[in-house]
Amino acid sequence: MEFEGRVAIVTGATSGIGMATARKFAEQGGKVAAVGRKKDVLSKIATPNIKTYAVDLLNERETAVLVENVLNDFGGVDVLVNAAGIIASGTVENTTLAEYDVMMNINVRSVFQLIQLALPSITERKGNIVNVSSVTGLRAFPNVFAYCVSKAAVDQLTRCAALELASKGVRVNGVNPGVVRTNLHRNSGMSEDAYAAFVERSKTTHPIGRIGEPEEIADLILFLASSRAGWITGVTYSIDGGRAQTCAR
Repeated sequence: MEFEGRVAIVTGATSGIGMATARKFAEQGGKVAAVGRKKDVLSKIATPNIKTYAVDLLNERETAVLVENVLNDFGGVDVLVNAAGIIASGTVENTTLAEYDVMMNINVRSVFQLIQLALPSITERKGNIVNVSSVTGLRAFPNVFAYCVSKAAVDQLTRCAALELASKGVRVNGVNPGVVRTNLHRNSGMSEDAYAAFVERSKTTHPIGRIGEPEEIADLILFLASSRAGWITGVTYSIDGGRAQTCAR
């Protein structure tokens, strides 16, 4: 029960990595503020240890009210997991400024805002932050231009925040998953047939020969948030079945 008595905010909790992380925190005794946009989906994961908050992280005011409510409901925050994010197709030539702005606002700006808002409580409680990035933050991939840029920004945000907050006893780390079985690509508009073909092809692009499962990423997030990782900060961990080690061929 590593997290008994501790409070975690987990964004992106309506599916995939965020949902798996929220559940695992609760299983290990933590109190979880599970954040997502879909109230009907959130209601399915609510438990005595998981309180849900339907919030659009693009909305600056809603995000500020979220943190206020969590502090009122739980009395403080020990861990912030920024798992919310989107992906979209597009190249450097055809991505519009509006599409770029939406990607950066959800994947980077909201992370920055949540860190700033939760930081006073996290600092007081000597807590920590884990950001969910992507293999695309470390390596360039075609036709997901804005997504790659946003995740590279998350990685640098992680390192900068870790350096600046270390003296306050606050650790900041990130995880860089490869392809994981989530709704990320479906939510971008990918059809079921296209997604099935994508998963099948991913077996060949990940040296281990399969895609990841949300629970595997959640396990690493919980480790980084735990006392066992007490001397780890400013690190972005690849968890991608070897994907970041490969080259185009």
